[in-house]
Amino acid sequence: MDMHRQWRSWDACREVPVIQDEQKPRKRLQCVQWCCGAFVGLVVFVLSLLSKSSFLLLVTLGNNATITVPTGQKPSALLSIGCTLVGPSVLLLIKSLWKFIFKSSVIPSMKTVLWVLCMEFLVAMGAVLLTVVAMPHFDIITNIMLLNSVSLLSAVLQVAADCLAKERTRFIMLPIIAIVLIILGYVLFILSFLLVENSTSEVVTAVALAILGTFFVSLNWWENYSTLFNVGFLNDISKDIAESRNMVCILSSMVRILITGIVVGAYVPLYGYDWYTISSLPSGVSDTIIGLVVVQIISSAMCHWFVVVACKIHALRRSFVVPIYLASLAILAVFLVPVSIYSNSAADPESDIRYCDSLQLSEYQQSNITWFEGLMKDVTRTLCNRQIVADMNLTGLTFLGGLALCWWLGLIFSTLYIWFLRIKRIQRTQDLFVRRMYEGAFLEQSMLLNTRFEIRKRIKERRSKEPVTVYLCATMWHETYDEMMKMIISMFRLDKYRPKTTTGSDAIFEFHIYFDDAFKDVKGSKERHANEYAETLVEVIREVYTIFSEEDPCVFKKRPPLPNQKILRTPYGGRLEYTLPKGNVLMVHFKDKQLIRHKKRWSQIMYLYYLLGWRLNSKYFKMFARGGNESRLKAALQKEKENTYILALDGDTDFQPSALMLLIDRLKLYPEVGAVCGRIHPTGTGPMVWYQKFEYAVGHWMQKTAEHVFGSVLCSPGCFSLFRGAALMDDNVMKRYTTKATEASHYVQYDQGEDRWLCTLLLQQGWRVEYNAAADAYTNAPEEFKEFYNQRRRWGPSTLANTIDLLGSGDLTCQRNSSISKPYILYQIVATGASILGPATICLMIAGSFTFIFDIEPNNSLLLATLPPIIYLGLCFKLKGDIQIKIAAVLSILYAFLMTATILSIIGDMVRQETFFTPAGLFLITMVFMYIATAAFHPQEFSLIIYGFLYFLCIPSGYLLLTIYSIVNMNNVTWGTRESGGQAKAQTADVIKKRLMQVKCWVARLQTKSNEFSLYEDTLSEEETEFWRELQKKYLEPLAEDKEQQRKIAEDLQGLRDKVTFSFFICNALWLVATFFLQAIGKAVTIPIPKMYANGTIVRGEIISIDPIGLMFLLGFATLLVVQFLAMLYHRIYTLIHFVSYIDTETKAVRKLEKKDSCLEGFQNTASAEGGEAKYKVIVKFCIHEPARYSQILKAF
Repeated sequence: MDMHRQWRSWDACREVPVIQDEQKPRKRLQCVQWCCGAFVGLVVFVLSLLSKSSFLLLVTLGNNATITVPTGQKPSALLSIGCTLVGPSVLLLIKSLWKFIFKSSVIPSMKTVLWVLCMEFLVAMGAVLLTVVAMPHFDIITNIMLLNSVSLLSAVLQVAADCLAKERTRFIMLPIIAIVLIILGYVLFILSFLLVENSTSEVVTAVALAILGTFFVSLNWWENYSTLFNVGFLNDISKDIAESRNMVCILSSMVRILITGIVVGAYVPLYGYDWYTISSLPSGVSDTIIGLVVVQIISSAMCHWFVVVACKIHALRRSFVVPIYLASLAILAVFLVPVSIYSNSAADPESDIRYCDSLQLSEYQQSNITWFEGLMKDVTRTLCNRQIVADMNLTGLTFLGGLALCWWLGLIFSTLYIWFLRIKRIQRTQDLFVRRMYEGAFLEQSMLLNTRFEIRKRIKERRSKEPVTVYLCATMWHETYDEMMKMIISMFRLDKYRPKTTTGSDAIFEFHIYFDDAFKDVKGSKERHANEYAETLVEVIREVYTIFSEEDPCVFKKRPPLPNQKILRTPYGGRLEYTLPKGNVLMVHFKDKQLIRHKKRWSQIMYLYYLLGWRLNSKYFKMFARGGNESRLKAALQKEKENTYILALDGDTDFQPSALMLLIDRLKLYPEVGAVCGRIHPTGTGPMVWYQKFEYAVGHWMQKTAEHVFGSVLCSPGCFSLFRGAALMDDNVMKRYTTKATEASHYVQYDQGEDRWLCTLLLQQGWRVEYNAAADAYTNAPEEFKEFYNQRRRWGPSTLANTIDLLGSGDLTCQRNSSISKPYILYQIVATGASILGPATICLMIAGSFTFIFDIEPNNSLLLATLPPIIYLGLCFKLKGDIQIKIAAVLSILYAFLMTATILSIIGDMVRQETFFTPAGLFLITMVFMYIATAAFHPQEFSLIIYGFLYFLCIPSGYLLLTIYSIVNMNNVTWGTRESGGQAKAQTADVIKKRLMQVKCWVARLQTKSNEFSLYEDTLSEEETEFWRELQKKYLEPLAEDKEQQRKIAEDLQGLRDKVTFSFFICNALWLVATFFLQAIGKAVTIPIPKMYANGTIVRGEIISIDPIGLMFLLGFATLLVVQFLAMLYHRIYTLIHFVSYIDTETKAVRKLEKKDSCLEGFQNTASAEGGEAKYKVIVKFCIHEPARYSQILKAF
């Protein structure tokens, strides 16, 4: 063996496979991140200005000194202020009611209900007293800054929390300064009204109510600090609120709405106003008020959402804190600059009348001014109503400026802790903010004060969380050399990305390959031999290992010897164990189908029980048997289950490390998520692959995103899906997945689409399945028409069977699974119905094509369109599968010509009629626009739109012929792809034992294939050997060949096929018959629409009639596509948020790791150049400056 490992200078030329690393330059990614942050920050700033300015204008209109709303009609202004107060509560009530009705919710305890009612009553009362009763008596400057004083109680609680936390004592000065500034602002506020100017009793009362109202409002954020004082009562209430958030939000929003309505309704008559005056309000004034209310509510809601986005993309400071801090100053400028301009332009140097006095003259109250000018003059009147402004009293103006500055600085110092918050890569909104909703009147203040106050202790606890363990499990069978190379390179690439020796890693990886049918009988030999596929895999691993081990590119340097690896004989065949260049482990499990059950589902069961049952579960049972604490072991076991993930892979999957990290983020963030899948890209060449590229794109862009947004993804494909260990080990999941097919329906649902059945089991047990569009993976697609049809022949019936199974248990699933709601079940029923009626819909489209092209009467065209499918359906019952596929290929070509003619005819008809407002034209333009717009929202995949034309031509083949072929051949339960060899025969125990004693030949054969490193033979432990034998005996024994049973199953499958075929096509026939008779009725059921040219001109006397065929077709697709398009928009936004947050955290981690590695490299270079005592000094120096790298430094030494 050593002769093979010798390096020869004359043999330095190499054959190196292409290894495509992720081409995402750091500067470009940082540019994307900064652009997103700048955009979000600008939007937050503008929306906060709109929200606060519109609210303050409404308050200004309630001031008696203003004239836009006459004095007798002030109730309209006060009512508008109340509407802005309850706007967020109404939105919160709608959101919480939706979750309470359609998702599981917990009812809070009576103690919690009373506490919430009390606090919400005080907050609602304070908000109404401050904004409706008090603020209309003040000037605009006071009102702008008065809202900042609601942070007083938060600052006091921060001081108390900092005093209790020793590590926070050095930060205690910030909230203390805030308290001093806010109180000083109150003092200046009182003095400016009571000492400097002679205020009326009404104004004095307003001052007192304003201070009382700000204190009551400051109680709103008590929950932010309730758990920091170790008070049992508050801890219990906070925990109960967190568990019953939906019901608490319903109660709080109803209290807010009720109290606001009562106080506003009572205050108007108490103040001497009459409600009936609202009806006599001038239309221009009412339009202004309604417009301000709408702008305030919409801008506030949007600003709240963008603030959440700013936090999630890790732009907390530049896109949230800074814009909100500057909002108050900007609002001052927004109001004072126009006031200054108007006052300067209106000033008359020859007149003795002051500007403030001139505003009261009748000639300055003309009605022909613009609404903006009128509002600005009202703002000026609130200022001029202050004696200190009218008289330009320097002391009073100093007090006014001082209180404004004190309150603004007080808000900054009381919320400066936000500046130092640390946010995880992907963070839930409930972890960022205490309350679900903002406050309409205090938008900036509520967003700042609602941000969670985290002390350093919690940050340390978050950092110390254990990393997750990820097992990458690939199932292989008869993959080609290139397909194996893709998979192995992906694994080695991940090993390089996350070395096992890295300290503080967030994930630990281990690689497993389960190779089906890896052995063969050789004529003349009694031993089993590894087949050519297994030998190819060993050669691929050797090649890739050699490439990734060469870190020094110098061609003259002798290659270091590669480490020895292990080869083991196992009860199921054999195993290779590799230690990869960066320390992670790769295990290749070669399965002998004469010893263990083969095919993909049984390989999955094999690694599920090995990794989750034997490796994870068993060790805790052993600890308990040795006397371990039951409660601690149970908690530790559950935690490890939740932090153990399994990545299911196919043997030809190619992916980048970032794709896997994005999937891990979803499971780490959401504990209720049991599985998450990525965006699958088909690879290959030829028309069939081009068709699948667009088909996959549409399926992910529209269908998977709609499932993710409205409920839960129904299928997480087995080629690239990450599963949570706790979900797989849950009741009725992993155990039920081992069920052997004994009925005809089992073969269709269990074995033809195992990944979809596994997801169905997860959903029925209450777990959520998600889709992450940023996690890209690539897998080979069928390049031949026959292989494509056989693949979809498996997928189609299995998909339908699992969907019907899920819908059949819809009520129970809705109760268990918070992601599955009744509206989502309805959506799936509609989608399934559309899928079932797909052949009839295609027939309707083809009938329309005949009418367009050949000018055939609609009823005759419908009969003509249904004739070829009916004939093909009959042939499928009589002919063999290969002949059926050949006929489908010929028909597909003919239909493609027809579809081409249809497109040209539709375009020609629009040109002839000089309008695109025809049923066919509108449908074509809408579909083209929708798909182009969808592709535009996926810029990296926009080039796939060029395959859309081919996809359109193949619609009859993919949705008519393929459906017929799949349903009629559903009794064929072979896979049809990579099929070779025969069925394994069941072996007796003696024969299995004999086989195990005769597997010496394959060991030597594989050792010769690994000429770069030695494969030394090792043995399994007795415990593991016993585990494999027990697992084989219980779940994985080769299936016995029972002719009678096979005959019965074949008959049952054929009977099931006949029933499904009849039901499937009778539904399509009824749909066609209904359309036929509607067509026969004629114009009585047509919908006439006026003819309109492209420029919008309506042609009088000419109409366009929508016939029943066109109407049924539009109803079948239009609504569903629009719903999916809206879901796609929503999903794209949150995918972008996740991707930008990944960029920020990943680039920081890479730079930090590079810095540490360069530091360690510098140590090695320095230490190697020194000797003796000098080398010792170098060690001491590096250990002082890099204490976290102490062990690595000593190892390098």
